[in-house]
Amino acid sequence: MEKDARAESKNQAFTAQETESPGEPAPVCEVAGNGIRRTRIGGQARELSRSTQFVIVAAVILGLTMFFVGNLVSERIENAAVHSAAEAAAQYMDTFLEPYVQEMSRDNALSAASVQSLDRLAESRSLKQHIVSIKIWRADGTVIYGTNKAITDRKFPLDEITEALKGNVVTDLKDLKEEDENEFERKLNMPLYEIYAPLRDSRTGDIIAVGEFYEKADSLKREINRVRQQVWVDVGTATLAMLTLLFFIVRRSDKIILRQQVALRMRLQEQTRLHLSNAELQHKMATATQEFSRINELTLRRIGADLHDGPAQLLTLILIRLDDLAENCSAVDQESLETIRGAATDALSEVRDLSRGLALPEINDLSLEEELQLVAQRHEQRTGTRVTLTMGRLPEAAPLPLKLCLYRFVQETLNNAFRHANGEGQVIRAQYVDEVLNISVRDGGPGMAQDAMLLDTSGRTRLGLAGLRYRVESLGGLFSIDSSASGTSVNAQFKL
Repeated sequence: MEKDARAESKNQAFTAQETESPGEPAPVCEVAGNGIRRTRIGGQARELSRSTQFVIVAAVILGLTMFFVGNLVSERIENAAVHSAAEAAAQYMDTFLEPYVQEMSRDNALSAASVQSLDRLAESRSLKQHIVSIKIWRADGTVIYGTNKAITDRKFPLDEITEALKGNVVTDLKDLKEEDENEFERKLNMPLYEIYAPLRDSRTGDIIAVGEFYEKADSLKREINRVRQQVWVDVGTATLAMLTLLFFIVRRSDKIILRQQVALRMRLQEQTRLHLSNAELQHKMATATQEFSRINELTLRRIGADLHDGPAQLLTLILIRLDDLAENCSAVDQESLETIRGAATDALSEVRDLSRGLALPEINDLSLEEELQLVAQRHEQRTGTRVTLTMGRLPEAAPLPLKLCLYRFVQETLNNAFRHANGEGQVIRAQYVDEVLNISVRDGGPGMAQDAMLLDTSGRTRLGLAGLRYRVESLGGLFSIDSSASGTSVNAQFKL
């Protein structure tokens, strides 16, 4: 009836499922609610300390492991106890049964006298305290003797006695099977365990029958439960001890990790503060450098204008007055006046050259290529020498401080090439590769002495090199000089 009720309830549930729409999705609110619950649970789990999270995970893993270990040990102990009890009971029963079955080696049956003797043995008080039922099986599966006379001379399947016919003692502490030959024992309503033991011929040792008997299992079950309880107590105690030890170890490690995290967080904050401070300082330095470059150019322009409007005009006036004096001078004074005129003319020319060199043209709207062509052209016009330009691909646009720096760099190095190498082999090379701008000015002169490239002594040449280096490095560039007997190359490199 119970099985029918369960089957009917399953059928009703299946019918109810079929009445629903198979393609209808779950309600949106239900899906959202599940997602919110999972998020909330995940957030609560993350809020726990590492030691608590570890104990929870370790408890689950170690608990499952110990559960399987406890089950395995309990099962092994139960099997060992049952088998040991069965071996002892089999030895005990063999002593009583084997003398009565020796005649089966000749007739394959029991005589009436043997049956009566077995009945008296089964009814004896000493045996009945432990053994409640006895059966003797023939090798073909026929019960030739049984406490339950209703199954005597009946044949049953050989499944029960197969192992015993091979010489093994077989025992079972589980519930009795739903078979006719166990009906008498099931009606006793008490815990039993059945034992199958081979019965042998006393002369040859051959198995001539199988003895089956049912022994009361009350004391055995109590002993097994006691041992099983002890096993679980030991397993639980060991598990709890391991969890406690692991908890304190992980808790100590967690405290160390927390202290290190606090220290690292403080260091990170300090590093962040220093990084921001350095970035601010770098920004101020870059701004100051650009402002200094602008002010420097304005100063140079003002000096150039002052030279043009001051000394140049005075020298021009001197030359005019000398022309007036020359008309009224004697032949002896004429030679002195010519000497003064030549010196004044040279001074005026040099002042004008200095003025033109200090005053930059308007280069803000020029590209780098046009700027390099302009500075080379002006140098050629002023010195009468030739400058070769070798230019690769250059950036389309560049900031004004960089343009001013490049103009002054090329202008000063070309002046040095004209002054020290007589303008021989003057070459300007410029290329832009992998976001790096390389500018170099080379001449074909005899090169520079090693001490001439030092920047720690005075002198016009060294002051010019120092100014070039400071100008390039103030914009974050790299400055270098390569000099040999075949010429000198002054290089500047900027990462854009």
